[in-house]
Amino acid sequence: MASKKDNITKDMLIGELIKKYPTSVEIMLEHGLHCVGCHVATWETLDQGCSGHGIDVNGLVNDLNKKLERA
Repeated sequence: MASKKDNITKDMLIGELIKKYPTSVEIMLEHGLHCVGCHVATWETLDQGCSGHGIDVNGLVNDLNKKLERA
């Protein structure tokens, strides 16, 4: 199980998240966050990306952390 310090947060940069947890891409795409291949992902947070696309950031972060716990 992941420790608390490993939890994904809405303040993480999308690019850093993908680099650290490549399997997160699948969950982001399922939620409709297609920023994974965009150059903006290098400086945009999950919160900013979700806000810009009308996605529930808390639901996405919850699902990402569930996947991390199972890994």
